[in-house]
Amino acid sequence: MADGVETQQHAIETILLEERRYPPPEDFASQANAQPEIYDRDFDEFWETEGRERVTWFEPFDQLYEWEPPYAKWYLGGKLNVCFNCVDRHVEAGNGDKVAYYWEGEPEDERRELTFSDLQVEVVRFANGLKKLGVKKGTPVAIYMGMVPELPIAMLACTRLGAPHTVVFGGFSAESLSGRMNDMECEYLITQDEGWRNGGKVPLKQNADEALEQSPTVKQSVVLRRTGEGPVMKEGRDVWWHELVEGESDDPQSCPCEPMDSEDLLYLLYTSGTTAKPKGIVHTTAGYLVGVASTHYYIFDIKPQSVYWCAADVGWVTGHSYIVYGPLCNGTTGVLYEGVPNYPDKDRWWAIVERYKVDTLYTAPTAIRSHMKWGPEHAEKHDLSSLRLLGTVGEPINPEAWIWYREHIGGDRTPVVDTWWQTETGMILITPLPGVTTLKPGSATKPFPTVDAAVYDEQGSEVGPGGGGYLVLRRPWPAMLRGIYNDDERYRETYWSKYEDVYFAGDGARIDEDGDFWLLGRVDDVMNVSGHRISTIEVESALVDHQKVAEAAVCGRADPTTGQAIVAFVSLKGGDEGSVEMLEELRDHVATKIGKIARPANIVFTPELPKTRSGKIMRRLLRDVSEHRKLGDTTTLADPTVVEEIKERAESEKGAAEE
Repeated sequence: MADGVETQQHAIETILLEERRYPPPEDFASQANAQPEIYDRDFDEFWETEGRERVTWFEPFDQLYEWEPPYAKWYLGGKLNVCFNCVDRHVEAGNGDKVAYYWEGEPEDERRELTFSDLQVEVVRFANGLKKLGVKKGTPVAIYMGMVPELPIAMLACTRLGAPHTVVFGGFSAESLSGRMNDMECEYLITQDEGWRNGGKVPLKQNADEALEQSPTVKQSVVLRRTGEGPVMKEGRDVWWHELVEGESDDPQSCPCEPMDSEDLLYLLYTSGTTAKPKGIVHTTAGYLVGVASTHYYIFDIKPQSVYWCAADVGWVTGHSYIVYGPLCNGTTGVLYEGVPNYPDKDRWWAIVERYKVDTLYTAPTAIRSHMKWGPEHAEKHDLSSLRLLGTVGEPINPEAWIWYREHIGGDRTPVVDTWWQTETGMILITPLPGVTTLKPGSATKPFPTVDAAVYDEQGSEVGPGGGGYLVLRRPWPAMLRGIYNDDERYRETYWSKYEDVYFAGDGARIDEDGDFWLLGRVDDVMNVSGHRISTIEVESALVDHQKVAEAAVCGRADPTTGQAIVAFVSLKGGDEGSVEMLEELRDHVATKIGKIARPANIVFTPELPKTRSGKIMRRLLRDVSEHRKLGDTTTLADPTVVEEIKERAESEKGAAEE
């Protein structure tokens, strides 16, 4: 890193070194979908070829893209339909008997298998039902459901009709749901009576009823019967899914796929704003579909016989892109699981992998760290030899979690693809290509072919190898967002105002001597300690590197001497409580791994960290605890009691320190 106060103030310092390397296994490399020359391909040629070969068009496109910063259009002049590409064309090609989804309910005795033909039947009948209610091309529809097959069926039925949808994650509150429906001016809601989660029931319809009181544009609500319980149906507004589809034709010709323009709205997905109202991220039809199908094919090395499991929730962008649209466009067999990883026991995921012979597993680092905390013995009970590729998504992965995942889940033989992307990017943008890339634990390695990513300092100059800064994208890509719904000013301000005509991702990153990218978490999560800008992810990685630590979350709190002091929240393996001796041992461990500047000022030992239902640690709430502030919104937490317990522990430790 260059000397000088200027650099110290504006770049992110990166100190943690990770030197383990995993070259591609020869047998994997020889058959991989991606070969080294993929990086030499021309931008236009690559995306034209992918566009023509990856999807089926009703009318071909005549222009690849148009870029008028900050807005792009792709595959101009083309007409297509997402549902046709994800369902009908596979049936027409004679692959109707291929399994589209293996589904497991959380109650262990509930399982379903849907072939592409089954999927077509369900989608056509439901689309006909929606049409009968008045849904047509351009009608905005909200979907608020758990992880049941009817969720992708509802999405596909909307795309068949050309009705844009917004899926609202089933863990969100009534207020979150109404806010999103009002912003999009939704006319219909698709929900279910209740969902199963962690052995209990999630009151989806009850929340939906509450939301509908505040959502004047919604005319009708379709309710799937899942548990057979929940609030009563409201006459004239609510209709049961099974009654809606009764007697409806399943002949694809009875409900033909609506030809859509390349740039027609496919869906909105709202990203949570901590203070402002959520942002409706706009994704359109052709570029998005080509982007997710292409990345899915190359990054996960998808074969015709693949059984692929993305263990996210469809309610997040990972689910849209890599459970529904990308895999189905590629005709891939997927797994859907309704519940939590530890119900009824901590080996549930591994039982699923063994049962369906899953060959690709894509999940979040937080889920991996939970399994680390529970111990490898749960995976050891099951035959995981079908796995040939592992992936991670959602946040940077600590090197130790990466190694644990590879060794205990991948049998120390599978490549691990650590992917970086966002709701806004629509598709994966920085990632290893298995069979090509030499892997480094904790690094997302290289931009996907044709993606122009860089790291800038505060002034907009490119940071050289070793230095940390802000991740930016300098060229458009097919699945990129087409703005924030009805808010051009906020779109420009949020993503395009820091550097001219360059997309500002809001994440910190560094590039190493080999040109590989290391993500450093959100720029908001960078701590300024005595003039040093230190990334939370590096301190967390140093803590998780200790053999007794299962998980760690780090944040800064105001400090009169150093500007910010580092506070760490740590869960130990085996449910250990922690001690003064362990506290000092961990502080010294961080000092050894990174340097004394990064030693936490406080360590709070806690059995659990506050996580969303998708598994992300809510550092915002930990910052509130650290600063002794009133807690912010906790509606998306998997277990809201965790924060109160952490708060009590932090207060008691503060009191003990003051005594």
